[in-house]
Amino acid sequence: MRSVMTIRVMAIVFTLGLGSATLHAQSWQMPSDAERCPSKWGAKDELGSGNLMKPEMVLRAAKLIHTGEVFQLGFDLSADLPLIGSRRFDLHMKRGTTTAPGTRGENEEIVITELGQVGTQFDGFAHQMYGGEYYNCITNDEMNAGGGGELAAGGRQGFPKLGVEHVPDMMTRGVLIDVAGLKNVEMLPEMYVISADDLQQALAKEKVTLQPGDAVMINTGWGRLYNEKDKARYLQTSPGIGIGAGEWLVKQNPMLVGADNCCLEVRPYPEQKVNLPIHAMFLIVNGVHIVENLRLEHLAAEHAYETAFIMEILKIRGGTGSTVAPIAVR
Repeated sequence: MRSVMTIRVMAIVFTLGLGSATLHAQSWQMPSDAERCPSKWGAKDELGSGNLMKPEMVLRAAKLIHTGEVFQLGFDLSADLPLIGSRRFDLHMKRGTTTAPGTRGENEEIVITELGQVGTQFDGFAHQMYGGEYYNCITNDEMNAGGGGELAAGGRQGFPKLGVEHVPDMMTRGVLIDVAGLKNVEMLPEMYVISADDLQQALAKEKVTLQPGDAVMINTGWGRLYNEKDKARYLQTSPGIGIGAGEWLVKQNPMLVGADNCCLEVRPYPEQKVNLPIHAMFLIVNGVHIVENLRLEHLAAEHAYETAFIMEILKIRGGTGSTVAPIAVR
């Protein structure tokens, strides 16, 4: 009986230490077209936060490289990937059969997958729409080759606007916000709603301040489940940023925001009518890119809070996103 009581007391203390954000979340609604359009980068803009990728960002990032240590931020691609819904990753080897001495053989593979939306992946602006509209109030008719509802035959080869081929290759200052480290836990509880205060306190602990154009990476510890191949738990729920945190991050003018979970934001989001409201807030309303399923465990363990973040996008013409293999260098 005493041990049960001890466990209950410890659980209460743990919850209090993490704050009330586990129980309450702010509500959010999609702003009107007049409130969100045109984009701050202009009525014809398709780059959003990609506009921040300037030579000075590269030079600023380069100054953070002192030891040459490289951190791989992307997970391996394989059939063991945690995949949402009907997404797939199938690898079929084309093995060479020539093994005789003095003869050359070769091996290849066929990969059948949603290349823009699996593994460690980058969300482009064609990935999300609300009420038939995308970033910068681009309509679904504009995104359909020929218009008129369903995609015309040509439209199946990619969207005519907002494709990820427009996204610039990125080298900028990478900032790790270690919320799990702030709470002194390896992994935040499922459905923990990260607040703006959490982000600010973690940055204060790290003695780091966000700057415009940063690649912001949020460590929840949830990526440990990805490594352990606990796919069901990884995908079912996750801690992540809430509305207040999202609104605060947008004001910091980042180039992108990513996390070590499948969707950046808390899932499922409590008290929300809009599905994945942070996705809508970032991609549709504010033109801020998202990176999901980042590998941040080693970055956090080494307290590598400021690094040079380097990432290239697969130039999938008209694509909604891109599988990526970013690195951080210090």
